[in-house]
Amino acid sequence: MEAFTLSRKEMSGLLLSLTENGERKPLSILQEAWTKFHQEEVQKGLSLPAFLSTDIPPILQKIIKGTRVRGLSLADIAALGHLIEYSTLSVTAMQNWVKRDFKEYLGSPREGKKYSVNQAALLFIIDDLKAVLDFESIRQLFCILFLKPERDDDDLIEPAELYYGYAELFEDLKTSPALQAQGIAERSAHKEYSWKTDRTIIGFLEKRMDRLTHLTRSQKDAVQNMLMIAAISVQTCYFQSLARQYFNAALFLDF
Repeated sequence: MEAFTLSRKEMSGLLLSLTENGERKPLSILQEAWTKFHQEEVQKGLSLPAFLSTDIPPILQKIIKGTRVRGLSLADIAALGHLIEYSTLSVTAMQNWVKRDFKEYLGSPREGKKYSVNQAALLFIIDDLKAVLDFESIRQLFCILFLKPERDDDDLIEPAELYYGYAELFEDLKTSPALQAQGIAERSAHKEYSWKTDRTIIGFLEKRMDRLTHLTRSQKDAVQNMLMIAAISVQTCYFQSLARQYFNAALFLDF
């Protein structure tokens, strides 16, 4: 069966929709994500057979039915993680992060025996960042953004909002014609290219920083830097996934 695939922007939007203050309904996000890959079937009136051939994990079945999701188990989070493009998240890895590597930031389950949306987002963030950073470096970044691990009210930005922020940035940069055209021009005109001099990227970041009106200038700079690190990490995840596909093809096709 065909796997149900979500971009990080769609997954982060889904997580936010599960909160009490979510602006969108979870079902509409899933419908939009599925339709994106099945436009031809939808136009030909073949939506039903196409959907029936799609593998829907139990956690998505629960969301589709409209059941109120009150917390997520590690198995739920892993199932959601498997839907994310280029992700390699596993239950075993998360158990290690929760019990040892990031225990101070993840803590114990906050929704009864299950984990909150912010805890799930933090696990997804760790999975992305580990593509380019070691665990100690990730903990140092968390210390800057989340300050005292035992408190949530002093965070510069909630994990779910951070996840959505860099997922949105990654998608915008990936699909922006202006960025692609400008990037080519600037790279050809300069021997050394830096995102700090790219007006398009700066514009993307400044727009997002304007939403964080409660932060000081230095705090906004810290969040902005984290968004760039995470967005680049996602790009790294993509290249790693692509390399694995070519490797598997080399073995399978027996060149």
